[in-house]
Amino acid sequence: MSFATTKDGVQIFYKDWGPKEAQPIVFHHGWPLSADDWDNQMLFFVAKGFRVIAHDRRGHGRSSQVSEGHDMDHYAADASAVAEHLNLKNAIHVGHSTGGGEVARYVAQFGQTQGRVAKAALISSVPPLMVKTPTNPGGTPVEVFDGFRTALAANRAQFYIDVPSGPFYGYNRPGAKPVQGTIQNWWRQGMMGSAKAHYEGIKAFSETDQTADLKAITVPTLVLQGDDDQVVPYENAAVLQDKLLAHSELKIYKGYSHGMHTENADAINADLLAFIQK
Repeated sequence: MSFATTKDGVQIFYKDWGPKEAQPIVFHHGWPLSADDWDNQMLFFVAKGFRVIAHDRRGHGRSSQVSEGHDMDHYAADASAVAEHLNLKNAIHVGHSTGGGEVARYVAQFGQTQGRVAKAALISSVPPLMVKTPTNPGGTPVEVFDGFRTALAANRAQFYIDVPSGPFYGYNRPGAKPVQGTIQNWWRQGMMGSAKAHYEGIKAFSETDQTADLKAITVPTLVLQGDDDQVVPYENAAVLQDKLLAHSELKIYKGYSHGMHTENADAINADLLAFIQK
């Protein structure tokens, strides 16, 4: 197993596949998952000749289950530790959901200043701000996130069945055909991580204002989201990201769920590849 060590001593697990001289694509996973959530994309892009890297966020997957640092600043710094450890250059950073917030902060605060980033992609991502506030009236009420915390603390194992069985992949929609393996894999990844990291991560992904991060990004950025995303409403996420980013390309998919990179991997992979090859 491969690990990078952060400045505060946290061991961050990562996968690193493909030719070391090839252009790297770095994948950043969503809450409360792991690098394994990108298996489809990793296999697809390594077969196309890219070097593919994915890491487990602190407190998630195989990384250290530390007590502190479950916030967007540490997430971005940890991603930077992996990029520096591997000396990645000319990289494309791809983030899903919370991982999209991690990408935005990493690119804005580390990747661009270090000259390591070529492009970025935000998929069903949380920026600029999820929670409803007086200045963000289209956001999700904090009571929804309080409900997440209550459910996680009461019975995390059951909560991690309910989320993928319902809104995450749109399996609660009429006519949907739930894939049991997908649900079980979501549960498996979630239960590998730390309950404390996941509990505190809810605040990180819902209450971190990343407007400034998006405005600071100058590299070309692809923004992808489904219009049936029940976790991160697209009109308060992808649409606003596109407006705040300097050089963005926006695509909204009709009927796609929050977990569209899994449910609709062929379409997402093709669009990522086309963007990367431009």
